[in-house]
Amino acid sequence: MEVIKAIIVGIVQGLTEFLPVSSSGHIVIAQEILGLKYEEDQNLMFAIILHFATALSTIVVFRKDILEIIKGLFQFKWNEQTQFSLKIILSMIPAVIVGLFLKDTLEELFSNLRLVGFMLLITATLLYIADKAKSTGKDISYKDSIIIGLAQAVAALLPGISRSGSTISTSIILSDDKAKAARFSFLMVLPLIIGAAAKEYLDASKAEAALTFDILPLACGFLAAFISGLFACKWMIEFVKKAKLKYFSIYCSIVGVFVILYTFLK
Repeated sequence: MEVIKAIIVGIVQGLTEFLPVSSSGHIVIAQEILGLKYEEDQNLMFAIILHFATALSTIVVFRKDILEIIKGLFQFKWNEQTQFSLKIILSMIPAVIVGLFLKDTLEELFSNLRLVGFMLLITATLLYIADKAKSTGKDISYKDSIIIGLAQAVAALLPGISRSGSTISTSIILSDDKAKAARFSFLMVLPLIIGAAAKEYLDASKAEAALTFDILPLACGFLAAFISGLFACKWMIEFVKKAKLKYFSIYCSIVGVFVILYTFLK
């Protein structure tokens, strides 16, 4: 039964990772509905593993872009790939600081369902504001990459704040091109997710939690997230580029209100 629940949560992660609706918030909601309960530190570990699975699916879909960036870096020239990589690095700094210094807070927050509901309402508000903003089609600047990175750091700290929603919305509010914003948003998170997953396994303080974790549900959840993410990534990214953000805003509002009412009535 735990395996089936983990697979369902994995599918939810794979489908919601590429939409601006907070995959981490949906993981918490799905676990609550299915009764898939873990300790606080295990909840965070489970979420990281599922995010790592969709990061791998993103790498598969964006493999050509990633290879071009790597090739450009090894040319040791101040080219477009080098500049893009520097912007990615700048955008990562705020989230790295959050991960290093607020890890205990993250574990506690990733078990708070009511917080997820309220944060989904904030996501809805941000998406609505971004939907009204005008995109000028300009490239993402170095300053923009830092501001977008701050938005990602907030999303990393608060489940229910959509990472892609906050980064894409912030970029659009800054008048950046929507298609470029989506591409930047999905690529900027890859090093962070891979690094977080690696640190989770290497962190000695988590050794006991890892040993007590049933590996089968974890592995099944990982595979479900990877496969569903692999199939969903490409067409969902195109959907995000073309769709109006207000529809995602409405969805997040409905889910947020439902979750808040559920926590008060259960």
